[in-house]
Amino acid sequence: MFTPYDWQEGIGNRAQYIEGKLSQGVPVLAASLEEGVLVFTYRRQARKIYEIYDRLIFAGLGQQSDVDALRLAALEFASREGFSRSEEDVTIQRVAMAMSGSVKKAFNDFTSAPLVARTLYAEVNSSPAEDVFYALDYDGDYVLSRRGAALAGTEELEASLSAKIAEIVTATSVEQAIEQIKTIWQDSMPEGESMPEGLTPEAVLMERSDVRENRFRILFPEEF
Repeated sequence: MFTPYDWQEGIGNRAQYIEGKLSQGVPVLAASLEEGVLVFTYRRQARKIYEIYDRLIFAGLGQQSDVDALRLAALEFASREGFSRSEEDVTIQRVAMAMSGSVKKAFNDFTSAPLVARTLYAEVNSSPAEDVFYALDYDGDYVLSRRGAALAGTEELEASLSAKIAEIVTATSVEQAIEQIKTIWQDSMPEGESMPEGLTPEAVLMERSDVRENRFRILFPEEF
């Protein structure tokens, strides 16, 4: 007989397993600037930052197959919403809520493996004050924030980075913001530890202006 205690113990074991896998994850940091939403991280091979719809951006850390599965699900949901409703109806809130339900279901389903991923969903709007960020955890819970957000391998580090990201001045240039993010990153590392080897910087700006047809702009190292 499956008791509430068994269920609680099972959930705890799943959470412990996922947190152990995520603990070494390389953080993702995002900030609202006058020019748009800047997302910055380091990666080893596969990209971690993607466009999922006009004005909407996705990033993740964790098991690559699970991050990709959530990215494709978000992309499919946004495209379906845009087709059945209108482009204006495709908001990051609707996308994040849909993904939250899917992630929560996977986490609570003991017949399948849980998703080992933390993901970030962001929307650029007409002003930095209107930008929206959703940080979605592996159990389906999420945190809504303005001005910026962070993903990290542990909840404690994620909360610390998010607070520091919010202090970046909106009017800061992209280059200056990236330098500030790098400093925040380095300051968050445990004493005595250095940057892991073999990492490549990855930066994307979702531009606020709609002058260009594609607002999603990958920034190359020579730009910062």
